[in-house]
Amino acid sequence: MKFGVHAGLQNTTTDELQGLWRRIEDHGFEWISIWDHFYAADATGGAVCLEAVGTHTALALATERVRCGSLVYSVGYRHPAVLANAMATIDHLAGGRVTLGLGAGWHQGEYDAYGIPFPAAGVRLRQLEEAIQCVRGLLTDDVTTFEGEHFRLQDARCEPKPVQDRLPIWIGGGGEKVTLRIAARHADGWNVPFIPPDDYAHKVGVLDAHCEREGRDPREVTRAVNVGLAWHEGDLEAQFGAIANFVRPGVLTGSVQEVVDRVGAYGDAGAEWVILAMRAPFDVDGLDRFAAEVLPQFA
Repeated sequence: MKFGVHAGLQNTTTDELQGLWRRIEDHGFEWISIWDHFYAADATGGAVCLEAVGTHTALALATERVRCGSLVYSVGYRHPAVLANAMATIDHLAGGRVTLGLGAGWHQGEYDAYGIPFPAAGVRLRQLEEAIQCVRGLLTDDVTTFEGEHFRLQDARCEPKPVQDRLPIWIGGGGEKVTLRIAARHADGWNVPFIPPDDYAHKVGVLDAHCEREGRDPREVTRAVNVGLAWHEGDLEAQFGAIANFVRPGVLTGSVQEVVDRVGAYGDAGAEWVILAMRAPFDVDGLDRFAAEVLPQFA
């Protein structure tokens, strides 16, 4: 079992984030990720939110050891060629520690505010499947040509290539018919947020079945889950506000032993990574407690 932290970019500052990142790394976590939003992801319509690529770059420069991930960049407003070039450069800044997460996008409010098309889910998922192929080609092949419904590349190059021979690309989302099929067909990893262990186990089974149909070894796809952490009454509402009840099924809470047991249940369900999803105001005391009392149980 590996552990990480997904630190939201809303209602915070670059100074606060850099201090948090150093704290996370010092505690021995192996992953820190950013999200991709322009507006706060809490159903309030708030617009205080740092931009993802810039913050991802800062994360690469502020850390030395952790994987520098994204959960997840939206292909609806991140052209795959532009994103591939950005990730290749950030991988150089990170010394080969970048993991790229891609998703179909969901926060319609920010699309509408900026006049960005927000098509039906089926269209967005087709965009996602095309985008991951474009990014993979650009990050791996000398020259990439792709002719799709939404994206087109003609003898396209991305140089310099990442430091890593194969920069990992994860798919984010829990849709069983399409999203998990895309992950099985194209991705190096898969992440889903805020679902309980039993639901996670079911989706792992669906992913495995898709892998078998695609002729792929399921062990080639890394499995991760994002969970909340709420040691005390009110912690969840303080971080997640209006969506606290939505995320509640995927939250670690209770005594230390109850949290340890819950983490173990995710491991039994197939999770290789458990990633704590934190939002400002960041509960650094709760993070410290998790690092001191839970992490050692899985060493």
